[in-house]
Amino acid sequence: MFQPDEHRLDDPAAIAEAARAIQFACIVTSTGSALRATHAPCVVKERDGDIAVEFHVARANPHWKHATEGPSLAIFQGEQAYIHPGWYPTKAETGKAVPTWNYVTVHLHGMLELMRPGEELHRHLEELTALNEAHRDEPWAISDAPDRYIETMKRGLVGLRLRVSEAHGALKLSQNKNDADHAGVLAGLSASGGAAGAMAAQMADIRRRQDTGENQ
Repeated sequence: MFQPDEHRLDDPAAIAEAARAIQFACIVTSTGSALRATHAPCVVKERDGDIAVEFHVARANPHWKHATEGPSLAIFQGEQAYIHPGWYPTKAETGKAVPTWNYVTVHLHGMLELMRPGEELHRHLEELTALNEAHRDEPWAISDAPDRYIETMKRGLVGLRLRVSEAHGALKLSQNKNDADHAGVLAGLSASGGAAGAMAAQMADIRRRQDTGENQ
């Protein structure tokens, strides 16, 4: 992935944090004769710089049968938004402004392996569920459903794990703009609402981290 220096994310913990926040990935495996792609929610783990991505697919999905035949890439696409040049004060001053696009993305390379279908798959499903239910007043848990029903459902799933050998992140959030232009983009995105508002929040956070010296 092309990473301009001002947008590069190198720290493994920060890369894992960004992927974990996005959670949903496109996992692509090169089998030599074809590319296999699956979109799936993931559990992203990082310890001492080592990253692993766990997810599951339907047993009817042929991707898992070819998972170990070649290298894989998990692409996490986060917030993204068009940047209107009129938001830059520089445009009014010099006219030197063009449209661009802000985005957050993570690429994780590695080899896939199959999870064991019993306790290991069950643990993965519990972790994935807990991540997405923790904020609810009455969180749902796998144990809320009948055991026989869950066992039947699990037989239709295959768990996969990506052992990450190479990790790249890119945060293009107007970090290279002066304070006035950055503030102009932030105001423009905030006024646009919706997904643009989420991008504004990302921009504000990265500028705060720059100002406080936090790892990005």
